[in-house]
Amino acid sequence: MFNSLSGRFLALTTIFVMLAEVLIFVPSVARFRNDYLMDRLERAQIASLALLADDMLDSDLERELLQNAEVFNVVLRRDEVRQLVLSSPIPEPISATFDMRDASAAVLIRDALRRLVRPDPEVIRVIGAPVRDAGLLIEITMETGALRAAMIDYGLRILMLSAVISAFTAVLLFMAVRKLLVRPIESVVGHMQRYAAAPEDARGIIQPTSSVRELREAEEALFKLQTDLTQALRQKERLAQLGGAVAKISHDLRNILTSAQLFTDRIEASEDPAVRRLAPKLVGSITRAVSLCESTLAFGRAEEPAPTLTRVGLGDIVADVIDNEKLAAGADAVTFCAEVPPTLSIRADGEQVFRVLSNLVRNARQAITATRQPGEVCIRASDEPDCWIIRVTDTGPGLPPKAQEHLFTAFQGGARKGGSGLGLAISADLVRGHGGTLELAETGAGGTTFEIRLPKGSGFDGSQSP
Repeated sequence: MFNSLSGRFLALTTIFVMLAEVLIFVPSVARFRNDYLMDRLERAQIASLALLADDMLDSDLERELLQNAEVFNVVLRRDEVRQLVLSSPIPEPISATFDMRDASAAVLIRDALRRLVRPDPEVIRVIGAPVRDAGLLIEITMETGALRAAMIDYGLRILMLSAVISAFTAVLLFMAVRKLLVRPIESVVGHMQRYAAAPEDARGIIQPTSSVRELREAEEALFKLQTDLTQALRQKERLAQLGGAVAKISHDLRNILTSAQLFTDRIEASEDPAVRRLAPKLVGSITRAVSLCESTLAFGRAEEPAPTLTRVGLGDIVADVIDNEKLAAGADAVTFCAEVPPTLSIRADGEQVFRVLSNLVRNARQAITATRQPGEVCIRASDEPDCWIIRVTDTGPGLPPKAQEHLFTAFQGGARKGGSGLGLAISADLVRGHGGTLELAETGAGGTTFEIRLPKGSGFDGSQSP
């Protein structure tokens, strides 16, 4: 039971209430002792006034007055004269004197605790102010046995009352916490357990219902988490199914492209100048398509090969990308430019860099074409001390905010209607494989710029010849 939240709360509540009652008990006992002594002073004063009214009282009546006041002697000071009004034999010497006129709370508590821990009766002197100013002071001597017994009796009654109050309060708080806190928490835990058992079942998603603000916020956070996770799991399942289909398609497409590759030798032997000029580009395109199919199959097996890093001329890659896009653009009013130093060579996988630049340039061309306005796509490169920087800039309409949120996430970052959003996700993965970064540098009504940074690595100088 004490391992549960409600059990521990019950125990802590009982302990804290008892502690509060103990803190009340100590000053209560001190107050009781003070009232007890003041009552004895008042009784002694009444007895002394009775004697002063008639000084012919016999000894038996005087003894009865002292017994009624439960004191041995009474000294009353009136008009600066100290007078022993009532007296009887004192069984033992006086052990202590207590002045009740100006005693502080701390002194009263200290004296009360001392009296409780001293079991042996003692004779004490108590000094106080007479009631209704009937003199300057009154002084009595008394035994502490009856005082201590009365204090113990009062303390036990206080403790019993405290125990009843503590138990009653603890039960009420326990029931309130069970209803207002523990049961809602158990409900949340139950929803979490049911959802964990079947996360694809939307019926296990919690519906926020708590009226407690903190629990309501927890339920809303859990609702959002479960909703997002369910959507992500569904998307993962669709991606897995799509991956299987793409792997099958890529397998068959690779066979088709391999057959087409066999006919390129005959095309290269053609006497037509235009055919002979375009044949190498056709061969390169088919080779890249076959390589892409093989890479897709490897990715489906979670065996995406690492890039093969060699020294390649960036200018040649950029020229191939622009030539291919010019053919794809056809009559579209899109122009292409390249600002790449002729001698710039980089250490990278040439095929993967080609794929990255093709994706970026193709996206830029399609964005400009969709506006039905003329535009330009430009590839610029620079050689920095620690990296190579390649920028692809266009004068298109810019990326919408929704596309920017998940720009490099597959199936979510598509900016074009009907687009899958795979191009940028694949490009970012390929650049990361080189240890570099692909980022959106800027976008807006004036166009968009993507920036690729490829690190050189230690001891490599981009200005060296291959």
